[in-house]
Amino acid sequence: MDKKSIIGIAVVAVLFLGFAYINSKQQKEYLEKKEAYEAYMDSVARATWPAAVPAADSTAIGEAPSGATAEEAAAAVRERQVETLGESLTTAREAEPEEFTVENEVMSVRFSTRGGQITGVTLKDYTKYAPRGERNQLIELMDPATARFGLSFYVKNGLRNIPVNTLDYVFTAEPETTTADGAKAVVMRLPVAEESYLEYRYTLYNTSSPERDYLVDFDVRLVNMAREMANQTQIQIDWANTTYQNEKGFQNENMYTTLAYRFPGETSIEELGMSDGAKSKNITTQVSWVAFKQQFFSSVFIAPENVSYANLAFDTAAPESSLLKTFTAQMGVPYTPQTEGYDFAFYFGPNKYSILKKVDDPKGADLHLERLVPLGWGIFGWVNRWCVIPVFDFLRNYIASFGIIILILVLLVKLVISPLTYKSYVSMAKMRLIKPQVDELNKKFPKREDAAKKQQAMMELYKKAGINPMGGCIPMLIQMPILIAMFRFFPASIELREQPFLWADDLSSYDSVLNLPFSIPFYGDHVSLFALLMAVSLFGYSWFSYQQTASSQPQMAGMKFMMVYMMPIMMLFWFNSYSSGLCYYYLLSNLFTIGQTLVIRRMVDDQKIHAIMQANAAKKSKGKKSKFQQRYEELLRQQEAQQRAKKK
Repeated sequence: MDKKSIIGIAVVAVLFLGFAYINSKQQKEYLEKKEAYEAYMDSVARATWPAAVPAADSTAIGEAPSGATAEEAAAAVRERQVETLGESLTTAREAEPEEFTVENEVMSVRFSTRGGQITGVTLKDYTKYAPRGERNQLIELMDPATARFGLSFYVKNGLRNIPVNTLDYVFTAEPETTTADGAKAVVMRLPVAEESYLEYRYTLYNTSSPERDYLVDFDVRLVNMAREMANQTQIQIDWANTTYQNEKGFQNENMYTTLAYRFPGETSIEELGMSDGAKSKNITTQVSWVAFKQQFFSSVFIAPENVSYANLAFDTAAPESSLLKTFTAQMGVPYTPQTEGYDFAFYFGPNKYSILKKVDDPKGADLHLERLVPLGWGIFGWVNRWCVIPVFDFLRNYIASFGIIILILVLLVKLVISPLTYKSYVSMAKMRLIKPQVDELNKKFPKREDAAKKQQAMMELYKKAGINPMGGCIPMLIQMPILIAMFRFFPASIELREQPFLWADDLSSYDSVLNLPFSIPFYGDHVSLFALLMAVSLFGYSWFSYQQTASSQPQMAGMKFMMVYMMPIMMLFWFNSYSSGLCYYYLLSNLFTIGQTLVIRRMVDDQKIHAIMQANAAKKSKGKKSKFQQRYEELLRQQEAQQRAKKK
């Protein structure tokens, strides 16, 4: 490995550390918006409190005449409510709510007639983290006590506009029906006036196609409501719930839990980012869907015709609680007297790329929900989407153990880049053979002002020997997108969730062979054996590479501490709480790289290489310089001229 190779390794390290720094910096941004968020939360809470009647109808409640009996007082209050809201809405306020459950093969959905809303979702194919053998609690996507979904609008009462929030009223539920294709329909109605009502129709499918069965169609119908509605241009939607902790580590799960949304026509999505506190954002343009995104599961509100705006926020629960984040979304949809209803949908399910990729709207348009899986941007996401995921999906059809699948993936990667690895080793061998000539050039140009001349002479020496100065680091540059892609893939891959291997309970989370009674800063309160073995293998690989390079490039001795000792320690601290599958991949990659280099060393004959170098030198001494060589030498001459000008 030559100097360029070490620079390549350093670039990879800087990218990794920079990525970690940016993530940690994002955690502090919420402090700037915390005050605005709290004010927003207060306003949402006031808007959704089930007070007797909003401010506009406070006079309707009034006070009972003095000296009246309890029955007379209640009758008087009800009479004033009827004057303001009408008989239908008053009756709906007084009714007792009911709860019921509707199921299909993949989930169980709980409904409440209070607000006609969904108050809970249980996923049947996934369990909450627990030690091996104790994993039996199914995933709950939300805390029923905090679940809230309501529409807010105004109805007419003479010259007054009366605000109505559906969360304050009890809907009338129709008996559940089943269609010929097995879909289950739930219809709930809120009577607003005689022959005028708001209708919610939920449809759960049972098609054995996950992309359809995790969807709940939600159709809203305004039946004869135009004559009752006040003059308004928007109907407001208030959606909120609190998610549970479902994974092994709070910090790691929290890092991937956020609020996401998509602008119409875009293939990418936006997120509020990570935070250990609160964050909020007001979006004044159209949004096609909003997702309460957890590390491996999401609740998504889909509006095919888009919402007009979205005020989004979340707050983070205490680590010692069983909760994770509280999400709130306040949205608006256009309304005119001609509006007859809205066609919405919910997605309640896993963040699984193969499922989310197939979810589309009723018109067949792609919703790009697969972007909820954080596979990385640019080339890193491309590697995951078009290489890693297809290989995983193919191998899992034939191999049950994901530990073996990861092993095969490492072998495939090493096989693909093996020609480059071979060329890299040959390049380093050539560097060792020309070391005497390099030493002579260092003696010939000892002064700093002769650096340009020395570099020009060095390039000429490389050209004659047939050495590519970048040859040593090309394999590292080729591997870098793969390494970073794996860094994004393993912690976000639900395929690895609940998959044990050796001593690891779950390859998507860290493995712990020893729980410490204290927490070490930047390390944690546990010992991950896979992370420890990965760091040891990195130390071995770095030591092996240094021994290969130091003999031919003495100037690399100054990088020994950083390369051989510091890097493995940094990686150990950094990866101790990361996915054990990721640490296992890097462990195998380091071991195979060492083995691959040893095999190539036995295949390469230094004497033959030296003979080839002499033949190349003889040929190229008669040949013309390449355009690149000419441009490079011209650049060196310009730099030398600038240095002479500065001295004058």
